[in-house]
Amino acid sequence: MTEKVLILDFGSQYTQLIARRLRELRVFCEIHPCTVDDGFVRGFGAGAVILSGGPASTLEAGSPRAPGAVFGLGVPVLGVCYGEQTMCLQLGGSVEPGRVREFGRAEIELVRETPLFDGALRVGGRSLVWMSHGDKVGRLPDGFEVVATSPASPFAAIADEGRRFYGVQFHPEVHHTEIGRDLLANFCLRIAGLKGDWSMAAYRGEAVARIREQVGDGRVICGLSGGVDSAVTALLVHEAVGERLTCVLVDTGLLRKNEAREVINLFRGHFNVPLVHAEAGAAFMAALDGVGDPEAKRKAIGRTFIDVFEAESARLGGADFLAQGTLYPDVIESVSFKGPSVTIKSHHNVGGLPERMRMRLVEPLRELFKDEVRELGRELGLPAAFVGRHPFPGPGLAVRILGEVSPDKVAVLQEADAVFLDAIRGAGLYDAIWQAFAVLLPVRAVGVMGDGRTYEWVVALRAVTSVDGMTADAYPFEFGFLSKVATRIVNEVKGINRVTYDCTSKPPGTIEWE
Repeated sequence: MTEKVLILDFGSQYTQLIARRLRELRVFCEIHPCTVDDGFVRGFGAGAVILSGGPASTLEAGSPRAPGAVFGLGVPVLGVCYGEQTMCLQLGGSVEPGRVREFGRAEIELVRETPLFDGALRVGGRSLVWMSHGDKVGRLPDGFEVVATSPASPFAAIADEGRRFYGVQFHPEVHHTEIGRDLLANFCLRIAGLKGDWSMAAYRGEAVARIREQVGDGRVICGLSGGVDSAVTALLVHEAVGERLTCVLVDTGLLRKNEAREVINLFRGHFNVPLVHAEAGAAFMAALDGVGDPEAKRKAIGRTFIDVFEAESARLGGADFLAQGTLYPDVIESVSFKGPSVTIKSHHNVGGLPERMRMRLVEPLRELFKDEVRELGRELGLPAAFVGRHPFPGPGLAVRILGEVSPDKVAVLQEADAVFLDAIRGAGLYDAIWQAFAVLLPVRAVGVMGDGRTYEWVVALRAVTSVDGMTADAYPFEFGFLSKVATRIVNEVKGINRVTYDCTSKPPGTIEWE
């Protein structure tokens, strides 16, 4: 990476959005906690630096500061909200409590020309922005001038054009800020002079080169779950090391209908990737016997998955590296200034593999967001239907069967889920929905089918839309569609006589990932 922006995280809930907006501009960037030292900052090779917002007050003792090296790099620096305030304090200005807090939409007025607002707003022009602050800048450091104001923020935007230091009290990264994209584009492309030519094709080549350098002559094993993340990881590593990669598909017996066969046909038949199919459904059913709590199910599946994966690895003669589809949001979460975590997801969301396996990680996707992984999948030649498939939880159908799990229940749910997804595809709705699935409820209902009385299971259907995968809304199906789906499921799936649709919205952070 020859051109990149360093984003220093002060704990803002919007920090990831800064990275997303820059990636949309084809500018590569990385988020790191504001606690990194001067040596890291100097060695990063940034073409520009952005200081994020944060929940703290710069007036509090011990509140975070930017590494001093940031202001000696000779590259443009943009402070956002808290980032503006700490920049002012560290460069000789002051911050004071605001008499009026600003949370939500506010209107700014441009009072001085600056390249930061070029093409977005003229002097005297006004625009809506998103504010989230209580304190405000009290005195500017030497060299700075006010370029925009708001009713509660006399220093809504500031600039030191000589050093190319800029600060905004608002958040240009959120979509509520009307000119936010223009400001970030001006900062990166005009002021910093970055080319904005980062592409997925370039990333592919760089990732393959890094994998070859890391792995050398070693052997790699990859847990291929059938999800997009593991599939793209497998194809990248295979491109880099060829036959020295072996993929292992642990067939838990809890996959979607025909999913194992589809994965095998694609990777063995189309891409010629070495693949071991570990059929372990009986072991997983034994581990789930009598287990009804959803979290207990996850842990039981996790332990069993590790045992099966470890046994397959040993049977193959072991490996030096484990390829894993860790994504950038997982990395950010693990190093976030708000609360570091030692847990990085595995493909199966079960806590990763134990240290006894003694393999080093290969994580070629750790710099990408989910939509970028899909773009890379298309670059690698994955079929569109595979790239765009809905997320599926690692524990599989076990967490979509409420209560205890049995082979009969799994078979019923597989069929119902397949009918639901088939109907969605037939109606041309699949790509408009983030995730759709069926849930087997722990109740039986009395019904009449033909001339006979039935006592069978009830299935619930859920479909949600999402922009970022962190919050979701129920998809607004037309009643006619739901009626047809319910009729199909009752008629085609033996063991179900009632269907309900869950039209509530999921709370933030509860979408089941691959």
